[in-house]
Amino acid sequence: MLKRIKNEYTYISTFGRIFRALKSIEAEPDYIVPLQIASHAEKNPDSIAIYYEDSEISYKELILRSNKYAQWFLKIGLSKGDVVALMMENRPEFLACWIGITQVGGTVALINTNLNSQALDYSLNISQSKNLILGKELLENFSSTQQEVKDNFSTWVQDGKQESSHFKNLDEVLDNISDNKPAIDYVVSNSDSGLYIYTSGTTGNPKAATLSHKRLRLMMLGFKGAIRPNKNDKIYNVLPLYHSAGGVIAAGLALTSGASLVLKRKFSVNDFWDDVHKYNVTIFQYIGELCRYLLNAPKHKYENRHNIRMATGNGLRPDIWDAFKERFKIKNVLEFYGATEGNISLMNYDGKSGAIGRIPKYIESILNVHIIKFDIEKEEPIRDENGLCIPCEVDEVGEAIGKIVIEGSFEGYVDKAATKKKILSDVFEKGDQYFRSGDLLSKDDLGYVYFADRIGDTFRWKGENVATSQVAEAFAGLEGVLETNVYGVNIPGSDGKAGMAALSTNKDINLDGLYEKLSASLPAYAQPLIIRIKNEIEITGTFKHRKVELVKEGYDPKSILEPLYFCDHKSKKYIPLDNDLFLSIKNQELKL
Repeated sequence: MLKRIKNEYTYISTFGRIFRALKSIEAEPDYIVPLQIASHAEKNPDSIAIYYEDSEISYKELILRSNKYAQWFLKIGLSKGDVVALMMENRPEFLACWIGITQVGGTVALINTNLNSQALDYSLNISQSKNLILGKELLENFSSTQQEVKDNFSTWVQDGKQESSHFKNLDEVLDNISDNKPAIDYVVSNSDSGLYIYTSGTTGNPKAATLSHKRLRLMMLGFKGAIRPNKNDKIYNVLPLYHSAGGVIAAGLALTSGASLVLKRKFSVNDFWDDVHKYNVTIFQYIGELCRYLLNAPKHKYENRHNIRMATGNGLRPDIWDAFKERFKIKNVLEFYGATEGNISLMNYDGKSGAIGRIPKYIESILNVHIIKFDIEKEEPIRDENGLCIPCEVDEVGEAIGKIVIEGSFEGYVDKAATKKKILSDVFEKGDQYFRSGDLLSKDDLGYVYFADRIGDTFRWKGENVATSQVAEAFAGLEGVLETNVYGVNIPGSDGKAGMAALSTNKDINLDGLYEKLSASLPAYAQPLIIRIKNEIEITGTFKHRKVELVKEGYDPKSILEPLYFCDHKSKKYIPLDNDLFLSIKNQELKL
């Protein structure tokens, strides 16, 4: 009872702080994020804004560098509303660039550093930019683009040694530009676009989501109100700055509160605890798979000797949640849920294991999150006799949606056609409109919300719906299994899709033990029919599993050189999937 009272107090007080912070945005429509960061440079110019490798960048140095980018933007003839594409790995220049350009009304399109060839062509083309700031470490990626794309851009190379016919040396240009704050004869406000942040592209080409200055402030102030960072905090970020988790939430937590951002070029399991110790990290931002990598790593001398007071992020799965906290002695985990382009968000303020947030009854009408019944097979909401959507019952899995209250409350994508696909109409009354998250969630009787799966990831087999996340969690604790990627594959002559799991391993797996464990924790229809053993699981730049490529590759042993196994319920074993067995499946000779 006392714990419940304490949790309610946590929710009420935290929600109150966030609500007051968000209300301040309406009161100060012109106080955009770059101005907030600049205010810390005025108050505490020598405070460290960014620790990066062996460098320390003060708030004053960060703002002076940002001013140079602002001056550059204006000097090359760009003005309010113009877009500059930025493709650079994590380093302080990345932040100085977008802070400077957005302060004078420009929009910065943050390009995924893992892209090349067609996907990079597409992302650059939809940015609507004619100027690209490129880190020299990504020259090879850019060289893979079509000549037409190269010709369409003025490409400014950062940290480049010399100019060529295709590139301009940005460092030399910036060195000759004033670091004074530029004078502009217009106002940059909440309604102006600040950033384009791209989706990870796990199911097709990346889409550019629009983040206005208002949305940037909403995201940053929301987390600031929940986590309450202070100027003494050191916030460790190993996530890519081109995505909202690393580039907006982690960076915003530090730079809008006067704290220090400890910035890492790329995530490294080997360096993680050494960095935490070296910089005296107090908060770090995670993605769920990052936590899994740390758990799979050998014991480190500093993993329990640290001053981390909170880890915040999303995607920490229930199967490793408690083990992660206990092994690394992390007291507070603040899991959140949301989409860069969406209008709904949740936070798990009291750290309930496995929950992505909570919707208490007393703020249900304020939080813009609804869960509606969903047909997995047809991949569409279920409607009643009046053609309206139906709210889910307690513990029932359905799609999360958020009402578009006024025009502009859902900013969507640069591509208006893609934005339209995310809008659901005639939901609870004729003419209303809601943002579709594409995520399947459920809510228990206390209001705690749990992630089930992405729409399209959940598959239907033997007339039953199977969540890939549920299947993946069944592999937890199995010796030798490092990561699990579950997806559905077509089986000739069968309705729906059967489960297939790709496993990354560090030793031989006991296949007899595998069948026994899975059959004990999963119903027969949910057990993966096929297992594929891999050295590693392919991921996106934001640590999300790639499924599309695996689905396309299928399970033909002639085209897949890695070991494949088939679930034989008769012998209660996983047996090798050879060519004869594959042909039996293909020719529908097996009763599955």
